[in-house]
Amino acid sequence: MSTSDAAEAVTFWDGVYAARPAAADPRPNDRLVETAADVPPGDVLDLGCGDGGDTLWLARRGWRVTAVDISAVAVARVAERAGSLGLGDRVTAERHDLRESFPEGRFDLVTAHYLHTPFDLDRAAVLRTAARALLPGGRLLVVDHGSAAPWSWDQDPDVRYPAPGEVAADMGLDPAAWRVERADAPRRTATGPGGRTAEVVDHVLLVRRTA
Repeated sequence: MSTSDAAEAVTFWDGVYAARPAAADPRPNDRLVETAADVPPGDVLDLGCGDGGDTLWLARRGWRVTAVDISAVAVARVAERAGSLGLGDRVTAERHDLRESFPEGRFDLVTAHYLHTPFDLDRAAVLRTAARALLPGGRLLVVDHGSAAPWSWDQDPDVRYPAPGEVAADMGLDPAAWRVERADAPRRTATGPGGRTAEVVDHVLLVRRTA
């Protein structure tokens, strides 16, 4: 990857977040809540933290969160919001271009919600690295778009959304050490700018490290 490609990706995602005001109280993703609501808190890595809804929800529940995004704007906002809520001691916000670097540490949970980008990204390699960062018994939750909401930045009619089973297969994890606990495509009603709603499909993959 060239320096210009990396700079273009950063500029794009900084622009996405700078173009809208910081969310005062960003909501967590539904699939995270249904997965982690009853899980005892530990160390969690939030890949692509965005507006910080997942990070703040986890921190409020006692998790120690490493929040990561390619956008310095997003990272700064998450860190500032965590501090203002008295959660600064539970949130470490870091900027990473996952094509070049990956946060250090071992985690009880890694979440990757809608880790899509118009730029080249070897997602299978990133998710494989994420799975290897799990502690024994830890889980990797990958939630992808299965359809595009009308307000999504990506309205390419030719885009193809790999099924959760395909995502798992591409990761190439040893079944002796990792087990797929969930791979399905539920529907939900999403709320977008201005209160608009639309039915969308999520592709949900939950992998557990068993050894």
